[in-house]
Amino acid sequence: MKFLFLMDPLETVTFDKDTTLMLMLGAYRRGHEVYYVPEDGISLIEGKLHFHAVKVKPQAMAHEPFIQEHTLRLSQDDIHAVFIRTNPPFDEQYLLNTWLLDQLPASVAVINNPTGVRTVNEKIWTARFSGIVPPTTIATNRKDLFDFVNKYKNVIAKPTNAFGGRSVFHLEAGHTNVNVILETLSKSFDEAIILQKYVPESKNGDKRILLLNGEILGTLLRQHGPGDHRNNFYAGGKPAPATINARDKKIVQTLKPHLRKLGLYFVGIDILGNSLIEVNVTSPTCLQEMNRLYSVQLEDKVIDFVEKMVRSFKGGRSK
Repeated sequence: MKFLFLMDPLETVTFDKDTTLMLMLGAYRRGHEVYYVPEDGISLIEGKLHFHAVKVKPQAMAHEPFIQEHTLRLSQDDIHAVFIRTNPPFDEQYLLNTWLLDQLPASVAVINNPTGVRTVNEKIWTARFSGIVPPTTIATNRKDLFDFVNKYKNVIAKPTNAFGGRSVFHLEAGHTNVNVILETLSKSFDEAIILQKYVPESKNGDKRILLLNGEILGTLLRQHGPGDHRNNFYAGGKPAPATINARDKKIVQTLKPHLRKLGLYFVGIDILGNSLIEVNVTSPTCLQEMNRLYSVQLEDKVIDFVEKMVRSFKGGRSK
């Protein structure tokens, strides 16, 4: 089978952290052809999609994770699956690519469904599940933001469209930096930002759970480094083993029918204490870290799932 990976440039891949690399390695080990497609590499020509791709041989070698074999143009008739793995922000190019990928025939598997990716903002979408998320405000208005901070006293502030712990702040009511942080994040109260009640259990780390078609694939705990409150690996966090408890299972069961309906097959959810914080659908990570913690190869399960989609999903993905 021909598997395409729409992703950031190959030279940006972090060898010992990148989940996309592991998915590519898993596909290659199973005998599939693996192709890299840059974010501007999709064309719609007279009603048919074409991909400007590079055939690659992924390899578990830090100094050279990819051997680039040759460039070519593939049509939608040539391919079997597309993995959308470009990192946020969900900008105009990202949006355009989801619109283009919507044009694929139903016989091509897309992970994740472009319509689902458009629907689920990774930080905002969770707000609909009020029973499993901490108190949350999403606003631009200065008074609304300050009212929330003054009500809950201890608050996390973050942008609506970022990843890796970027621009995530811990605020305390009455602190002299509250105004400048809110002003900076909201670009002088001109753009919406997210405020959430601080969850004390975050001191112990946050739990990342990877889901495959709504079922638990793996989990770990992300623990922040010294001098930082953020648990994300890109912000210096470190992985630790974790177990799935009853509350985690309840959260997963709440999300599962929604994720399946939207065609969001490979998803990462973040849980602090008893609260769901984010649902990551664009390029969820932590697969490498789980592999190392538990001596497994979780990518094999993902590739197996996609193979079955290609062979049996004759009705195509939901649009």
